[in-house]
Amino acid sequence: QVQLVESGGGLVQAGGSLRLSCAASGRAVSFGAMGWVRRAPGHEREFVAAISRNGGTAYYADSVKGRFTISRDTVNNTVFLQMNSLKPGDTAVYYCAARGSSYGSTSNFEWAYDYWGQGTQVTVSS
Repeated sequence: QVQLVESGGGLVQAGGSLRLSCAASGRAVSFGAMGWVRRAPGHEREFVAAISRNGGTAYYADSVKGRFTISRDTVNNTVFLQMNSLKPGDTAVYYCAARGSSYGSTSNFEWAYDYWGQGTQVTVSS
């Protein structure tokens, strides 16, 4: 069984930075595109960012463009989300997601992703 495990969440002041990581555990597997989804209190889940299998293409939600950067280490099946200039509105649980190895292109639709992490809390204080 494959599991995605997020790390790097925490409490930060507005304007600060955090770097989230997501690594796979369990049986060896290769992923296609990977991404990050967040759920803020009282809001629906929002697809924040995605990156293609080879790392050449990225998608960002308008709300995070210019502040967040997604990257990946394909060899180690790890994806990162560098979050800068954080705002209180970025407070949410952040989930890592991965597509099967056959799906290398990015998607901002949750149904396209086969593997999910348990989430890591990010809290931005004003």
